[in-house]
Amino acid sequence: MSTWANLGLQDSASPLMEQLIFFHDHALLILVMITVLVGYLMFMLFFNSYINRFLLHGQLIEMIWTILPAIILLFIALPSLRLLYLLDEINEPSVTLKSIGHQWYWSYEYSDFNNIEFDSYMIPTNELNNEGFRLLDVDNRIVLPMNSQIRILVTAADVIHSWTIPALGVKVDGTPGRLNQTNFFINRPGLFYGQCSEICGANHSFMPIVIESVPVNYFIKWISNNL
Repeated sequence: MSTWANLGLQDSASPLMEQLIFFHDHALLILVMITVLVGYLMFMLFFNSYINRFLLHGQLIEMIWTILPAIILLFIALPSLRLLYLLDEINEPSVTLKSIGHQWYWSYEYSDFNNIEFDSYMIPTNELNNEGFRLLDVDNRIVLPMNSQIRILVTAADVIHSWTIPALGVKVDGTPGRLNQTNFFINRPGLFYGQCSEICGANHSFMPIVIESVPVNYFIKWISNNL
């Protein structure tokens, strides 16, 4: 999860988030190069004394500053398109989780396992343990197996919500009357926090999501205890 004074992205917990971070760094490097080049040209423009009273046009330089930005945009667009297709790919999921957004809580259904379902509410500040995180902890966590392909189906019962886990690189809008899906692969155990990132009303920031990633044998034991 994000902590105080974090300027960068969270540490990734899935291969897709790793790719998103690589693309972010790639795009940022290109932006830094453009900024340095334009800054240098502007600096030299202000502080040189070159003049040409008869200069009316320059086809060569105009061709250069038209073609060069197009090439730079290709270096950003091609990795971006690759990543879009990777994020949209569904690879034979081991577990399917259904998430339903309500005001102001989430409902979850494990339809693969005799339809286990529960609601997940934020724990109020006055009921938090000393180890809990304010506005982020919930009473019922999502338990998912690590090193397994997970498919999530997201919808909403009232207004538009958004199921977002930054460490996994997942952000899916839950729209009433529509079922959206995506997939992710958790490659390490731990707790991963997220929130509703849609402007769905006065309390939209108080719909936290907590995923507890566990080894497969612990997940099977959890499923058995809840059947």
